[in-house]
Amino acid sequence: MFYRVITDNLFPYNIYGGQQDNSSLITASRTTGAGITWKDWESGPGCESAFLAFDPDNPQKIYGGCYQGNISVMDRTTREEVDIMAYPVAGLGWTPSDMKYRFNWNAPIVASPQDPNTIYHCGNHVLVTKDAGETWTELSPDLTRNDKEKQVVGGTPYTNEGAGGEVYNTISYLEASQHSDQVLWVGSDCGLIHVTTDGGANWANVTPPNLGESLVNSIDVSPHNPAVAYAAITKYKFNDMSPMIYQTADYGKTWRKIINGIDSKHMIRVVREDERVEGLLYAGSESGLYISNNNGAQWHKMNLNLPVCPITDLTFRDNDLVVATSGRSFWVLDDLSAIQKGYNIKADQGLHVYQPKDSYRVRGSGRSRPGTSMGQNPASGVTIDYFLPSDLSDSTSLALEVYDNGGELISSYSSKAPKGFKSYPGGPSKPALLPMKKGSVNRFNWNMRKDPISGVAGVFLLGGYNGPMVPPGTYKIKMSLGDQVSETMVIIKADPRIEASQSDYDAQYAAIKQAEQIVKGIQNDVNKMRAVKKDIASVQGIIKDRNEYATIDSLANQINEKIDEWESGLIQTDQKTFQDVINFPNKLNAEVNNLMGRMGGMDPVITNGMRQRLKDLQDQYRAVEIEKERIINDDFKAFNQAFKTANVELLSYPKD
Repeated sequence: MFYRVITDNLFPYNIYGGQQDNSSLITASRTTGAGITWKDWESGPGCESAFLAFDPDNPQKIYGGCYQGNISVMDRTTREEVDIMAYPVAGLGWTPSDMKYRFNWNAPIVASPQDPNTIYHCGNHVLVTKDAGETWTELSPDLTRNDKEKQVVGGTPYTNEGAGGEVYNTISYLEASQHSDQVLWVGSDCGLIHVTTDGGANWANVTPPNLGESLVNSIDVSPHNPAVAYAAITKYKFNDMSPMIYQTADYGKTWRKIINGIDSKHMIRVVREDERVEGLLYAGSESGLYISNNNGAQWHKMNLNLPVCPITDLTFRDNDLVVATSGRSFWVLDDLSAIQKGYNIKADQGLHVYQPKDSYRVRGSGRSRPGTSMGQNPASGVTIDYFLPSDLSDSTSLALEVYDNGGELISSYSSKAPKGFKSYPGGPSKPALLPMKKGSVNRFNWNMRKDPISGVAGVFLLGGYNGPMVPPGTYKIKMSLGDQVSETMVIIKADPRIEASQSDYDAQYAAIKQAEQIVKGIQNDVNKMRAVKKDIASVQGIIKDRNEYATIDSLANQINEKIDEWESGLIQTDQKTFQDVINFPNKLNAEVNNLMGRMGGMDPVITNGMRQRLKDLQDQYRAVEIEKERIINDDFKAFNQAFKTANVELLSYPKD
């Protein structure tokens, strides 16, 4: 299991947590590859039961804990750890009542939101350091019940559980308010909650009335109101699995229990309030996720594809919900926008598209890979959520259009599959279809690209048919459902790891579009010429074996030969599979497409070699266009004139 989860502010952000019977772990939330592999994980400081803390903007020094109060700080570069235990002891096998500090198995380690160099570590007292553990100061008195009768050797009479898992009367959670560095909330494993509003000078016992002995597993301060806090409390060690969530709006002077709608056997380990919407709450239970959009007055189960398992912790980053589970997994619900903006939507409401969160221009497959240990990347592109009414007929078609800032239509999708589409090696990919779940929110991913280029039926094209990726900027999203239209905007941001200006991205896009126009022109010209050949074949079928039309037949053959010769410089029809590209040389369309791929890197660098190659290919295409125009202006005209002169009879009654 992962005990806790925390993230940094980097891009992509990293996810951290301590895992039972193993080390603490750090992993990327996304990669530029096919998925998140073992290579993207690294061990962190501390051990299995670790809380982790660091400067979220610069997680170079990472503080990690272990049982019995062990704590160290790891340098991310050297991987060296320095032991900074406040009062170093071996500890193992000790009787808790003899300990200077009693530490929970999962002892809190928290960085101050206002000053990440201020680190709190909790035993039965709150300890604080501002010099990376060189000195520690007691910031509080004993904030537990300090019941000496329950600070005895654990596990007896059978064995002494001396590793620290049964040490009692400890601080189990600390929450540092994001609103003020003077406000700290503390919960204990024996059912007490304390708060200080003056930096630890004075502490108030604000435990909910009649709570009794219990485990305060988490406390969350509202990001919207500094006086509001939520406490998730459990009594499972007393064989009581009932949910216990308490909310205060006055720094703990009064509390109300908010569990309506939660299964009576689903104990709650963690509650978090949405960072953007006040009163929107998420709760991690023993059997999955609950959500409330009315400040806890009513809860609803919302597991989606999350396995039914205990949720141990929740956090937010980049408007994603990050979940830790006892299944030794991290899960991420990408982009909470639809939940934040439309949770109250009714089934009879019309079409509505939600504004996506700002999206980054990055690569990386978001497809799951069943049967592998690879973690799934978030979808690469813009996640578009939209609501569809419940009274849709099966014949209704949904359309999505994306426009750039200049009003140009750059990408379009439909819920209906195109008629007559056939897939083949080296051909266009099957178009993505818009999901249409009635009376519900649907999710679709726009890949940040222009529409694919059209192909020549049956012709293998090395490199694929993808349109170019659009540059960073603001784009309009328009969805249409019959006469219903809903629009919103999305901002695409550059990858912050890449040093490039907007003009660099614009120049890259402009260059790729020039190449794209060549490929589109070639495909269009070839398709038109092939249509002409079909017309010629029809005529030749009519005049076949009729000597009076021998001139027309001869001209038709000549045009076919010239079209074939012209086409042979544009496309390679002998290529049928990827292996064929080493046997039959690529022609102009593939060479231009290849250049598009080379220019389409995430780093918007257009080299001099690329520019020169593009100019040369443009020159080649102009020569091809000149030859096409000559065939049209000379050969077509000669054929048409001969056809008119011969006065060909298109219909004739068969002779006996």
